[in-house]
Amino acid sequence: MNYTESLTRYTANFVDELVNNGMTDVIISPGSRSTPLALTFSEHPSIKEWIVIDERSAAFFALGLAKKTNRPVALVCTSGTAAANYYPAIVEAFYSRVPLLVLTADRPHELRQVGAPQAIEQIKMYGDYVKWFHEMATPEGSLQMLRYSRQKAAQAFAYTEQGNKGPVQVNFPFREPLTPDFSLPDIWGMKRNENTSGISRMEGVKYLAAENVRELTDLIGSSQKGLLVCGPQQDTDFAESVCQLAHHWNIPLLADPLSQVRTGAHDKTQVIEGYDAFLRDPDIRERLKPDYIIRFGAMPVSKAYLFFIKENSNIPQFIVEENEGFRDPSGNDTVYIYADPKQMCNQLIEKSADRQNNVEWLSEWMKYNQIAKQHLLSGEEAQVTEGEEAQVTEGEAVRGIAEVIPDNTALYTGNSMSIRDVDSFFMTTSKNVSILCNRGANGIDGVISSAVGAAASGERVTLLIGDLSFFHDMNGLLAAKQYQLPITIVLVNNNGGGIFSFLPQANDKKHFEALFGTPVDLPFEKAGALYGADYSVASTESALKTQLERSYENKGLSIIEVQTDRAENAAWHRDKWARIMKEIKEGWQ
Repeated sequence: MNYTESLTRYTANFVDELVNNGMTDVIISPGSRSTPLALTFSEHPSIKEWIVIDERSAAFFALGLAKKTNRPVALVCTSGTAAANYYPAIVEAFYSRVPLLVLTADRPHELRQVGAPQAIEQIKMYGDYVKWFHEMATPEGSLQMLRYSRQKAAQAFAYTEQGNKGPVQVNFPFREPLTPDFSLPDIWGMKRNENTSGISRMEGVKYLAAENVRELTDLIGSSQKGLLVCGPQQDTDFAESVCQLAHHWNIPLLADPLSQVRTGAHDKTQVIEGYDAFLRDPDIRERLKPDYIIRFGAMPVSKAYLFFIKENSNIPQFIVEENEGFRDPSGNDTVYIYADPKQMCNQLIEKSADRQNNVEWLSEWMKYNQIAKQHLLSGEEAQVTEGEEAQVTEGEAVRGIAEVIPDNTALYTGNSMSIRDVDSFFMTTSKNVSILCNRGANGIDGVISSAVGAAASGERVTLLIGDLSFFHDMNGLLAAKQYQLPITIVLVNNNGGGIFSFLPQANDKKHFEALFGTPVDLPFEKAGALYGADYSVASTESALKTQLERSYENKGLSIIEVQTDRAENAAWHRDKWARIMKEIKEGWQ
C-alpha cells in the first residue's frame, strides 16, 4: 500500500468513525496541511461541512452550533497560528461546557523545531482548556493502524460528552503528498460487525441515593422559607421538573434568562424573573432572607442576586451539578449535590409529599415580582408629548423582541449590557424560545459568529448585541451571507461600552471615554452593505417591532440598528429600579 492510499484510508476511517458516533457537522478553515481532513470530511455523505475562512470566527461559529444543538461539532484547521486563533472560543467552550472536537493539522515530527514554515508547538497547545489531548500517529494503512484511527476518533468524540461537556484536541501530523485518493474502493473501511472499529458506549443517569435524599430533606428540616434558583443551563427538558418541584413545595423559583425556564409551555406560576430589580435594595434583601437555597445550573447573571447570597452566607446553600465542578463565586459554605437535576427534582417530590411551606413567603416574592414587572414593562414615562413616541431605550428594545420573536426560535445575546437587559426585560412566555449567551468566560468577542453558528442549526436566531461586541466580530457576518442563514441582528449602538456607565469608573471624567467608554464612531450600515444585509434603523419601540416582524420573513441576514445614549440609558434604568423599590417599600407601611 503506497503512502497516498495509507493516508486516504487512515483519515477516512477516522472521519467515518466520528459519523458512527453521531458527528454531523464540521467547520473547516481552508489551508494546505489540513487537506486530508478537509477533503475527507467534505467527501463523506453524512457530514455537513461549513467553510468559515477565519479560524477565530470559525471556532465561535462551531461553539454556537454546538451550543444550540447540544451535540459535538468538529473544527478543522491547518498548522501554525491558524490553530492559535481557536483559543478564545476553546476557553469559552471549556467554561460553558460546550462539546467541540478540535482537529488541528500539523507538520510531521521531522519538520518541527527546525525553522520550517507554519510549524509552531501544537502539542497540548490549549493547556487545561481541553478535556483531553491526543497526537495521532502518522498515517499508516495496516489493519491495526486503521483500527487505531477509529478507536481514537471514538475516544475523542466520547471525551467531548463524558461528564461535563467540553472541547477536545486531536493533533494530526501529515507528510506530503496531502491529497487523498477517493477513487480507491471501500475508503470508509469495514464496519463494527466486522470487528474493525473501536468503542461503543452505554451511559446511565446519575441518581441521588435514597439516604442522600433523606439527608438533604433532614438538613432542610422544617424550614418554610426556601428558594429554588436556576442559573444558566442548556437542558430544555429540565424546566418542567423544577417548576413542578417549586409548585409541590410552594416556594419561589428564581429563573435566570439562560436557565431555559422562562420560556416554554410548562407552568411558570411560581417563576420569579424580576428579582434583579428589587434585590438591589439592601432592606428588601434583608426582608427576603431565606432559610435555604437550592441552585441548579451556573451562577445567575444578576449581580444583585450575588449580593443577596453573600449577605446570607450563613444559610444552607445546595448547588446541584450533573457531573462535577464547583461553581460558586460567593465563597459561601456550600453543599454540592452531584446528580441528574431532573431526577433529583422528581426524587424530592416523591420523598417529601407531606412538606408544608410558608404561603406568605411565596406570596411576598410574587407580589414584589409583579410590581417589578409592571414597572419594567411599563412605557408611560417614555411618552414625550401626547401622540408622540419617544426614542426607544435599550430595555424597550428587549421588550420589543420578547413581544414579537417567533415561536420555536432562539435568542442569542451578547454580554455586558445585552444579557443584563434580557435578564431584566425578557419575562416568562409560553413561546418555545431558547435563550443563549457565551457566559463561560463572559467575553464580548466572537458573539456574531456564535449566533450565526446557532442559526446553522436550521432554527431562526435573533441576536441582541452592542456596538463594541459587533465591531469585535464583524467578519462573523461572512458565514451568514455565504450560507444565507436566517438571522436577525438587533444592534444596540450607544457608541461605546454601555455597561461602564453603571460602574464606578464612570465618575472618572478625565479618562472615562478613552479607557472605558471607547466610542468607535463607525457607520455600521456600511458593514451591513458589505455583507448583503437588509439594514434598517429603528427609532421607536413600535418601529422596532414592525422591522423585526419584517425581518422574520426574510430568509437571510437582517440588521436593525437601535441608537441610544449611554448616559440617558443608565439614568433610565436607575429610574426604573428606584420606582420599583419605592413602591415595594411603601407597601410595608
